[in-house]
Amino acid sequence: MSARTVVLATGARERPRSARLVPGTRPPGVLTTGELQRTLHADARPVGRRAVVVGAEPVARHAVRSLRRAGTEVVAMVTEHSRGAAPPGVPLLTATTVGELRGRGRLSGVVVRHEDGRSGFLPCDTVVFTGDWIPDHELARRGGVALDPGTRGPAVDASFRTSVPGVFAVGNALHGIESAAAAAAEGAAAAAPVLAHLAGVSWPDPGPPLVVRAPLVWVAPNRLTGVGERPLLLRSGEPLTNPLVTAGQDGRLLWRRRIPGRVSPSRSMKLPPGWTGRVDRAGGPVVLGIG
Repeated sequence: MSARTVVLATGARERPRSARLVPGTRPPGVLTTGELQRTLHADARPVGRRAVVVGAEPVARHAVRSLRRAGTEVVAMVTEHSRGAAPPGVPLLTATTVGELRGRGRLSGVVVRHEDGRSGFLPCDTVVFTGDWIPDHELARRGGVALDPGTRGPAVDASFRTSVPGVFAVGNALHGIESAAAAAAEGAAAAAPVLAHLAGVSWPDPGPPLVVRAPLVWVAPNRLTGVGERPLLLRSGEPLTNPLVTAGQDGRLLWRRRIPGRVSPSRSMKLPPGWTGRVDRAGGPVVLGIG
């Protein structure tokens, strides 16, 4: 098959226990959210009697509800962040990580480590690792498409153009998980630039990259070839309250704005695109940070 234009909409996947480098034995009972849903719904099999859910974002709370409907007791939710939200009746351990899995023949429990150095053991026969999404970028990588180090998905401009002429990328193939509605909206918005390319509009130079400073972890789009019409999505790696977001290039302040309220690591901030018209297209990287 050949085509003048390809749109990559391959979505995202959760990183499993092995990619998160959680040590310990390898017994049955260790799942991602996707594996949990397949086990409960596609295979119609039980998962266990006592479960620990790793994560405190919306998908983690959905996993808790699925486990409870299946008759599984949720022992605790565990998150490395300083705050989170759990359904009523479920203990939430914040600033805590899973340090080890134990069990032979079946998971018998997890060792948790708190930020202050304390550790403990939670007996359970099931652990569900949620969140920690990564774009499903294998097809893009094999096709020679440049990836953004922050999102770990294809680097794109505001028109969803990648580094390979004729190849566009949209939705959760570009970044950590957004809602299905947001992904669908990006797919619809890509129609105009795709048609423009098919009509003969030239492919632009990559332009300066958009990069972030900690505690920010990624921004999308992440190349600047012109002023976009859609908001930029900006994600923090930790909870923030009323953050002052700044954008600068080569020591020059381009834009700043305070985002009111609390910012969650599982939700993107939306930045207006108008300020990108002040970017020097021949200049250095545009840096987004918290002022």
